[in-house]
Amino acid sequence: MNYYQNRNPLANIPPVIKNLLMINAVMLFATYVIGDAMYEKLGLFYPASPFFRPYQYISHMFMHGNLMHLFFNMYALWIFGCALEYVWGSKRFLLFYMATGLGAAAFHTFVLWLTSLSMPAFSLSYHQMLMTPTVGASGAIYGVLLGYGMLFPNNVLQLIFPPVALKAKWFVLILGALALLLGVTGRGGNVAHFAHLGGMIFAYLLIRGWRNKNRMYF
Repeated sequence: MNYYQNRNPLANIPPVIKNLLMINAVMLFATYVIGDAMYEKLGLFYPASPFFRPYQYISHMFMHGNLMHLFFNMYALWIFGCALEYVWGSKRFLLFYMATGLGAAAFHTFVLWLTSLSMPAFSLSYHQMLMTPTVGASGAIYGVLLGYGMLFPNNVLQLIFPPVALKAKWFVLILGALALLLGVTGRGGNVAHFAHLGGMIFAYLLIRGWRNKNRMYF
C-alpha cells in the first residue's frame, strides 16, 4: 500500500506549492467557463483605469492567459520553489512568494506610470494601457528563481532549450538581463518584462534583509 501511495506525484510537494498549483489551475478552469469577465474583475489594471480595484494586486497573480502560460509558470514554481519551501518552511515561503508577487506588480505599475508621462492624454496608446489587464504569477516566479539562485548558486541546471548546463547563479543573471533588455527595448510582445524584473529585485531585497537580521541561516 505504501508503495503505491508514494507514487502519487503530489506526495512530495510541500503544502504551499501544492495549494498554489491547485488554485492557479482552478482559476484558469474558471476563466474558461466564465469568460473574459474574469480578466475584467481579477486582472491587474493600471490604477487610472475605470476597471482598477486594489485587490487586483493579489488576484492577478492567480490568473493566466492560457494553458501554456499556466504550465510554464507552475512548472518553474514546482522545480525551483520546492527547495525554497523545504529550507524556509511553509510560512516564510508563502510570505516570500506573495511579497515578490506584490513587489513585481508595484514595479510594473511604476514603470507604466513613467511611460504614461510621455503619452498624450486620450491617445490610443494611453487608452490601451488603461484597458489592458496584466495577469500571471510570473513576477512571483521570477522571485522564486532569484531566491533559488541565491540559496543554491552552484547547483547545475541542465537546460532543454538551449541544451546546455549552467550554474543556477548564471541562469538567474541571464534571465534578469533578458528581462531588462526586453523591457527597455519594448520587444517580446505583451509580456510584462518589468514585472519579472521587479519580482527579482524584491526577492533580492527581502533575502538580503533576512540575512542582515540573522533571521535565516544559509
